[in-house]
Amino acid sequence: QVQPVESGGGLVQPGGSLSLSCAASGRIFSIYSIGWYRQAPGKQRELVAVITSAGSTNYADSVKGRFTVSGDNVKNTVYLQMNSLKTEDTAVYYCHVQHRSSPLQPIKDYWGQGTVVTVSP
Repeated sequence: QVQPVESGGGLVQPGGSLSLSCAASGRIFSIYSIGWYRQAPGKQRELVAVITSAGSTNYADSVKGRFTVSGDNVKNTVYLQMNSLKTEDTAVYYCHVQHRSSPLQPIKDYWGQGTVVTVSP
């Protein structure tokens, strides 16, 4: 079993910065990717940014140029640096881990509990 553990988040003014981190703990065999999703009130959960174990990254158009995702394969940890935050970035941010427990097993999805990011004057 893999457990994503999130940290960071909080309240920040528009234009400010915040950093989130997600550490995958448990019986780690092979992580395919770790990503961040967010869900604002009344909206569907959406992809924010993802990084694969090979270092490939993908971002939502709405955060390109403002957010940066990076990873530490040794620590099984991914970081999300959020700059130039906007009020519309306010949401619960969830860490998502794709993990394979053995070479013959399919990739499974694991979600963190979520951390709140509030961008407000």
